[in-house]
Amino acid sequence: MTVAAVIVAGGSGLRVGGEIPKQYQLIGGKPVIWWTLRAFLEHPTVSFVQCVIGAGHEALFKSATQGLAFTSAVVGGSTRQESCRLGVEACVSAKPTKVLVHDAARPFISAELISEVIAELEHADAVIPGLPVADTMKFAPGGVITKTVDRSAMWFVQTPQGFSFPKILEAHRKAAREEQSGLTDDAAVAEFAGMEVRIVTGEQRNKKLTTKADVEAANAELNMRLFVDRPDVRVGQGIDFHTFEKGKIVTLGGVEIPHSHKLKGHSDADVAMHALTDAILGAIGEGDIGTHFPPSDMQWKNAASSIFLKKAMSLLSARGGVLSNVDITILAEAPKISPHIAAMKAVLAPLLQISHDRIAIKATTTEKMGSIGRKEGMAAYATATVRLPL
Repeated sequence: MTVAAVIVAGGSGLRVGGEIPKQYQLIGGKPVIWWTLRAFLEHPTVSFVQCVIGAGHEALFKSATQGLAFTSAVVGGSTRQESCRLGVEACVSAKPTKVLVHDAARPFISAELISEVIAELEHADAVIPGLPVADTMKFAPGGVITKTVDRSAMWFVQTPQGFSFPKILEAHRKAAREEQSGLTDDAAVAEFAGMEVRIVTGEQRNKKLTTKADVEAANAELNMRLFVDRPDVRVGQGIDFHTFEKGKIVTLGGVEIPHSHKLKGHSDADVAMHALTDAILGAIGEGDIGTHFPPSDMQWKNAASSIFLKKAMSLLSARGGVLSNVDITILAEAPKISPHIAAMKAVLAPLLQISHDRIAIKATTTEKMGSIGRKEGMAAYATATVRLPL
């Protein structure tokens, strides 16, 4: 038996609030979709993983899935049903015998539940997990109760939903041919095609993140796990200075800011990222930027400072560590920094794998004292708190 997994992430996901869809928001320092994909990529029985994303989400998806090895995503359709069909169609070349379809917004899926659904597929063509309804159910059209519903045979349905690959592929194609577009999950598609669908007991923690409170609770739970497992707390400091030269743009925190000059340096001279990189390297005793990226090496000429920051984060990750928070102070008479702080946080958060509220960026002047006060350059100071396992 060869098993493919389709991860459905095509929705706008904006009901939870925020500027980006919920599947790309950070929980435990990683995007929701990262945790979901990892569960299937690391499962020993799943041989192929296909993701379905929304139109225009390509850049978000690429950023959110750094470090994961899997096939490229396909763009979904206008409905969940259509997106699932496109995801299943994209698995044809992998020639699986079974396929699992899972919501990207269910990041707490366990390896045990994945295994149980796959095992049941040895005896059935369609298997879905669910939880039996425990509360009394009322039928109340228009807000007025007309009857009490027998809950004994009622289930709340979850994913991953598992199927015989050729049969669910044909079921989706049949629904498309017959213009049946109102089916809300793949089990409904299977039912439409006459397939028998079995149900197995799911897991309470396999909850779909739907509201802002769901995302916040998931973030708190994962952060607690990360921090409990990493009791060794260390703090690093970084400082960087650059002078001005002729130019039109200053790069700070990965954001290009229009200005009368640019900062002079071997790379893009991003003092904020340089100071932050040194702070992270300092916290784990790994030298400084010059140790890893010597200015004498021409391959780093005009390089983006995000390269240096990613290196520091990879060294931290190799030690099993995570960032707890960072604090950056920029010293400059000009340009004005505060209007760009939100944009800097948006760039830094995915690179640092922490939420925006764990990134502090401040700016101050030197009250026209010294070289910075004379507008000859700018400086940045940064501290980084990291947590490592013992």
